[in-house]
Amino acid sequence: MVLTETAAAAGTVVRGALGQRYDEILSPAALEFIAELHRRFDGQRKRILRLREEHQRRYDSGELPDFLSETRHIREGDWKVGKIPADLQDRRVEITGPVDRKMIVNALNCGAKVFMADFEDATSPLWSNLIEGQINLKDRWAGKLDFTDPDSGKRYELGESPAVLLVRPRGWHLDEVHVEVGGEPVSGALFDFGLYVFHNAKAAIAQGSGPYFYLPKLENHVEARLWNDVFEFAQESLGIPGNAIKATVLIETLPAAFEMDEILYELREHITGLNCGRWDYIFSFIKRLRNDPTFLMPDRGKVVMGEAFLRAYSLLLVKTCHRRGAFAMGGMAAQIPNRRDSQANEAALAKVRADKEREAGDGYDGTWVAHPDLVAVAQEVFDRLMPQENQLGNLREDVTVSRDDLLQVHDGEATEAGLRENIRVGVQYIEAWLRGRGAVPLYNLMEDAATAEISRAQVWQQLHHGASLNDGRTVTAELFLNLLDDEMMAVREEIGIEAFEGGRFPEAIRLFREMSVAKNFGEFLTVPAYRMIA
Repeated sequence: MVLTETAAAAGTVVRGALGQRYDEILSPAALEFIAELHRRFDGQRKRILRLREEHQRRYDSGELPDFLSETRHIREGDWKVGKIPADLQDRRVEITGPVDRKMIVNALNCGAKVFMADFEDATSPLWSNLIEGQINLKDRWAGKLDFTDPDSGKRYELGESPAVLLVRPRGWHLDEVHVEVGGEPVSGALFDFGLYVFHNAKAAIAQGSGPYFYLPKLENHVEARLWNDVFEFAQESLGIPGNAIKATVLIETLPAAFEMDEILYELREHITGLNCGRWDYIFSFIKRLRNDPTFLMPDRGKVVMGEAFLRAYSLLLVKTCHRRGAFAMGGMAAQIPNRRDSQANEAALAKVRADKEREAGDGYDGTWVAHPDLVAVAQEVFDRLMPQENQLGNLREDVTVSRDDLLQVHDGEATEAGLRENIRVGVQYIEAWLRGRGAVPLYNLMEDAATAEISRAQVWQQLHHGASLNDGRTVTAELFLNLLDDEMMAVREEIGIEAFEGGRFPEAIRLFREMSVAKNFGEFLTVPAYRMIA
């Protein structure tokens, strides 16, 4: 793909194709702000990525994650987070999704309290997806957000009481190669955050809301401190009132679970809560403890929230948040309602209902859903079990969680069916991602990048340790490759030859295979996959 080059600001080069209205987002002033974020903070970003590598070397040598002795005073101190805005006091149901125009309109109108517009795991970072997403969010605050379906002619407009908007930028590990400052690509996180806050912060504040964010993939409090520094600079540079930028941090990595207090403390004037990012947390658990056979996982279906390390981490999150006056947000319900099969649909809704009852009963202040049809299900549960705005008063002082609790592996077996599912789902998700789709419906679940990460991580773990299946066979490269061929033939038959051959399956299969059998574990599959689309 040939991309145009446009000198947009001093020292800044845009290497992305320029489409309709792109100049509104990539204005000289906006790009100069991005360039200044890069100059001030990219060095710190690279240092924290090197710190992740250092921590991983310690885990690989046998050290286990633990609570930090040097920050004990923070965990034992009596402090609270700053004031939380009025429009974030009731977050009982939040819906998430990519930043395409129709999705944003429908999500804001669906009845959820909050919509998280996702530039991260639910969006494939095609240049067009990112810039058009920014245009859509700018239009939301300018009162110009509407959409007409080109096939049906149906018109969608923003309702009178839209959900509160939060934006999730990409994680610290991802670059945005289409914009360079001084010959280096800028951080995807700073790019997504910077464009949104530059164009929309003042408009959002003027309309009674504010520049609100979800922060993904943090591993420790040093990474939270970097975000705090970015927020402070952005407020001062753009003339935004102090502490107007607010954020919720996803606790979706194993190391972060041991530093929840510290993360809240570093962001204490900007943070509103923590979120139980369950799917990426499973991926991180496998990734960080990958070289220790003690932590071999059973089939993904056995790794459920009510047991073992997931149960411990979810309870600790509630206790930690409420002690500090911050909200505890529950995890994703990824089910997609099945309107063609009433029995299957009711079974799926029953699972969602039970999951949300667990969360509300544990003290969570709200939860996530991936589909508008699940809003009413989750809303009914929280209305019934949490009639007040939130549960900040439920301190869960009865909860005690140790390091061993946070490292307890779920019971269950590894099966051929589980291995096949990982292959089938992982490859199909990657293929869709390469075509520009980040939220992918597969087998009645809405999948995002975390699912593919779990799939390939679990295959790698089983191959690396020669895991035993419940039928006595060992997971070998030969078995994996045979099952990969078998599953791809089944997918080809399932979706049709035309769709299979017209897609990007050869590349997706190759990436999944290479990352699964690699000697060294790749940190994120989205890093090499990004090179395939950029």
